[in-house]
Amino acid sequence: MKIKSIVAAALFLSFNFFSSLHAQTISKEELIFLTSEWKGERFPDGRPKVSDDLIRRAKEIAIEEAWVVLQNEGYNAQFDANWKMIHQDVPIVGRALTAQFMPSRPDVEKNIKERGAKNGRIGNTNSWPIDQLSKGDVYVADGFGKIAQGTLIGDNLGNSIYAKSGNGVVFDASARDLEGLSKIEGFNAFVRDWDPSYLKDVVLMGLNTPIRIGRAIVLPGDLVLAKREGIIFIPAHLAEKVVLTAEFIAIRDKFGITMLKEGKYTPGQIDSQWSDKLKDDFLKWLDKNPKEIPMKRSELDEYMKKRTW
Repeated sequence: MKIKSIVAAALFLSFNFFSSLHAQTISKEELIFLTSEWKGERFPDGRPKVSDDLIRRAKEIAIEEAWVVLQNEGYNAQFDANWKMIHQDVPIVGRALTAQFMPSRPDVEKNIKERGAKNGRIGNTNSWPIDQLSKGDVYVADGFGKIAQGTLIGDNLGNSIYAKSGNGVVFDASARDLEGLSKIEGFNAFVRDWDPSYLKDVVLMGLNTPIRIGRAIVLPGDLVLAKREGIIFIPAHLAEKVVLTAEFIAIRDKFGITMLKEGKYTPGQIDSQWSDKLKDDFLKWLDKNPKEIPMKRSELDEYMKKRTW
């Protein structure tokens, strides 16, 4: 009986692995090519797998700090604003799983659903990306800004999303059942608007493909950081640099504010190139306040060696 259970489990995992690869609409090789700057671990579908530790730390950084780092690296189309959300104070942070929806036409939708059925897909295509979600993922969908009859989820699908990912969603479209969704503890949704209508004349045309969200480009595996100012999509290969730099800026600012309150330095001294004495005071302050350091001290020391501050 035990052997049968092991075999059954192996077949189940094998089926889900291959159906996952077949479900996306670009090949694993193409996805790896498009994200070739990423040198770390990947999911079986080819998506970069930003570490859980970086996701945890990213929750504490500010959108503005991440934006500056990306701008300095030449990434000028990673942010979009003007969103409606369930909770103002619940950030969404995780790895992007992308979906592209388009206006439907009968022949195309028929073909897509028939192919999906052969691979175990059931129901409307807006539920299919949910089957691919894993812990730490963020379901990011280009719904071409459709509001009325553009509601990609209601509270039933919202519960399923949170159960699978432990995370929220970002939709360039709308959602329904705001009251029900608001009862899912820990869940948040960034959408263009809320609408009571059902989804209609919309079909999934891309899964785990590059998509556009407003004025931003999003690739599968990007680190999503959504807060009330807006949403920034951090390329996976820059996630560590963005998080570390943002953490350093936050520590530096906290020290600076402390020094200003104590009257030890002037605003001009804090906001310009630091003197050797100011740097020395900063290092002493770090020694006295180790709990203020979100990263390993060795990481911080190595970072400061390379930075002009």
